[in-house]
Amino acid sequence: MSAATPPSSTSAQNSPKAISPAMANAAAASFAALTARLDYLSPQDADMVRKAYRFADEAHLGQMRKSGEPYITHPIAVAALCTEWKLDAQALSAALLHDAMEDCGVTKSELIERFGAPVAELVDGLTKLEKLEFNTREENQAESFRKMLLAMARDVRVILIKLADRTHNMRTMGDMPRSKWGRIASETLEIYAPIAHRLGLNQIYRELQDLSFKHLLPWRYAVLTKAVSRARNRRRDLIQKVQGEVETLFKQAGMDVRISGREKTLYSIYKKMDDKHLSFAQVTDIYGFRVIVPTVIDCYTAMGLLHQIYKPVPGKFKDHIAIGKVNGYQSLHTTLVGPSGVNVEFQMRTEAMHLVAESGVAAHWLYKEHSAASAQSERLGTQWLQSLLDIQSETRDAAEFWDHVKVDLFPDAVYVFTPKSQIMALPRGATVVDFAYAIHSRVGDHAMAAKINGEQVPLRTELKNGDVIEVITAPVSAPNPAWLGFVRTGRARSKIRHHLKTMAQTESTDLGEKLLNQALRAEGIEQLPGDDVKIQPLWDKLLRFTGNRNRADLLMDIGLGKRIASIVAKRLVVLLGELGQKPDALLMTRERFTAHEKVSQGAITLDGSENASVVYSPCCRPLPGDDIVGYLGRGEGLAVHTRQCQTARKLEHKDSERFIGVEWSDEPVRSFETSIAVTVVNGKGVLARVAGALATAEADIVHVDMGNESPQDTADLRFVVAVHDVAHLENVLRQLKRTPSVIQAERQTNKGSAPA
Repeated sequence: MSAATPPSSTSAQNSPKAISPAMANAAAASFAALTARLDYLSPQDADMVRKAYRFADEAHLGQMRKSGEPYITHPIAVAALCTEWKLDAQALSAALLHDAMEDCGVTKSELIERFGAPVAELVDGLTKLEKLEFNTREENQAESFRKMLLAMARDVRVILIKLADRTHNMRTMGDMPRSKWGRIASETLEIYAPIAHRLGLNQIYRELQDLSFKHLLPWRYAVLTKAVSRARNRRRDLIQKVQGEVETLFKQAGMDVRISGREKTLYSIYKKMDDKHLSFAQVTDIYGFRVIVPTVIDCYTAMGLLHQIYKPVPGKFKDHIAIGKVNGYQSLHTTLVGPSGVNVEFQMRTEAMHLVAESGVAAHWLYKEHSAASAQSERLGTQWLQSLLDIQSETRDAAEFWDHVKVDLFPDAVYVFTPKSQIMALPRGATVVDFAYAIHSRVGDHAMAAKINGEQVPLRTELKNGDVIEVITAPVSAPNPAWLGFVRTGRARSKIRHHLKTMAQTESTDLGEKLLNQALRAEGIEQLPGDDVKIQPLWDKLLRFTGNRNRADLLMDIGLGKRIASIVAKRLVVLLGELGQKPDALLMTRERFTAHEKVSQGAITLDGSENASVVYSPCCRPLPGDDIVGYLGRGEGLAVHTRQCQTARKLEHKDSERFIGVEWSDEPVRSFETSIAVTVVNGKGVLARVAGALATAEADIVHVDMGNESPQDTADLRFVVAVHDVAHLENVLRQLKRTPSVIQAERQTNKGSAPA
């Protein structure tokens, strides 16, 4: 349905309004105007469009627009916009029918029967999900956008019709209540205009921006319109003079060119003024010219000729032919100092480049005889549309999907190179991690380090135009949750989230299996039953008891703390007893007497390789060598505390059945973080000496806090350092105490500080 101008569908059906002969004539006249545009279709295809019109006219009978016109005039106008792109009969039929399912109760099966599956799929892709129940408007909107974008990824005609629909709604926004202008204009500016730009539909992009600006900030729009009009009148003679000189120049050079004036859009002038804090008088590139030439070589020749009569502005030359924009746009841009010192921009491009620059993916239908334009338009759309399907395959949540897609709609780009000189375009602000995922998801998942222009850099480094990037991978490396804080592309964000979710689920399932196995041993059962056909009825009964879908789901819930392993184990023992398997009394006795009296399940061995399924609590920061306990939070996985930790003691008093025994492995595989406080005599170089002592003791500094107190004779420095175990920490503290200017060094724990 048109967002801007919904028809009065319910009231129309209950008490249809009589349509006057004048209104009926207006609708017929608008369709006659549409029919006149169908000369590029075959007679059979034109008949299909007429059939769609008759069906839509009947379906919308009695429905009116806010302007008082018959509602059918809106679908006709949308179809007329689609004829400008020379879309086929299926797309034009879908444009005429695009509100029929949503507003008139027409079913998809009815459309398939009358117009075929392709038309029905297009209409379905354009239909919002208003018939479903959603908690919020935002949730509804996100799900509707996901549906539309995925339909667009399968068939780009969906978005062309949608953009035509939105453009006509924006053109007729004046008929809508003022209260709706802000929401609809914002949505157009934030979503539909960027999609048009991403697909190279620059005419629609510019019009949607200006129409949104007009209805979002009407006062500023009016002021700027007057300012541009006055400037146009003042500079008319100057522009005519430049055009005359340029035409003479190319005529003397014997070049066959087509020159047209170009004026910066009101919204782009406003954005430049707002972003760079400029007055209108300081915006110098309001006017420009396009020079359409026969061949690519002629573009460079034309630029050389222009540079002979006007001086170029340094730093204002851009070669978008050698390095095309992400959306396929190609042109040479140069800004020249014209008469009276006024800057004038010139854009040189071939006819094929001009088609793609203005029409983007629509050039595929518009000019099929121009093979270069057609191939270019298909190529520019394919990559982004495919990325939508990639993101969807890993993101089931509609809001998260839309969050990823919005990231990819920013038009600015940087152009970087692989070590083999392949050029890649990424959004401005993209980092090394974005680049790694753009190469391949495996490269991103295993990225460990990187070099830019031969120099080692952190993975969070932002990329600049012309950078040559080499990503160093390692099989043991995996995505870090911190990466989500700086990546800019939807692809990278969705891949990282998908990997972290998968990893967390796998680890939680493994942890759940360990917990259930040990709980079963405490009940006298040696090991968890298998999942063969004979045992399946037992698992079915257990899953009905717990409410889980499958065995892996149950084990994951146990690992995440959503189910208590001992309760599940007791139920499993009962079910095994029904099959004749009795508990082993000796095993039960041994397990229960060797386990700590306060914990209800056997001990889990930790070596630091658990990643997402185990959290080493920041309140007490346990180290190998500490006496530790594990708390299985509800849905949070296993949290490890020192036994003396105040937080753990409070939790144990309140929730003792959720504590399980944990113990350190003999050989932990990584270092662990802990907090230390160092009291020093204030003086020059004291921080450097303390840092040197930590380095000598082979402790990595993760964080330093010097407090905000005013300078005094002594100062307290707080460090988070990474050490191997308690013995390593004791060595670090001894090294610090031997350092000049250090008065005291101690470990910070949640039970209070204890001098080492």
